[in-house]
Amino acid sequence: MGALPVYRWRLAPDGYATRRQLRTLGLRPGGQEVAAQLERPRRRRGPLVAYLYRIEDAKPVRPMTPARWAALAKANRARRTCPQCHTDAGYVIPTSLGTCVPCASPSTSARSA
Repeated sequence: MGALPVYRWRLAPDGYATRRQLRTLGLRPGGQEVAAQLERPRRRRGPLVAYLYRIEDAKPVRPMTPARWAALAKANRARRTCPQCHTDAGYVIPTSLGTCVPCASPSTSARSA
């Protein structure tokens, strides 16, 4: 395996795309190896690196099945459910708190009631 071709920022040839660019085109890398590398220089640190894939070898994004939609909804519901009071908080519970805001600071909510 040879070294990857490296291109400067905004100077990559046509036919290459990053993962995000592939996604906007409705594609995914599909198991292909990284084809090239894009580098953006920075002043005091190493360059920012983005990996490029060949658009011609990319495959279409797999569609969401009903089972995948159900699994995603279940995961999001679990992120909104407080483990202490078992209610839906209506927002994703911050991992820094670990519980909903009323359960995390009961003294504040008792004064306001």
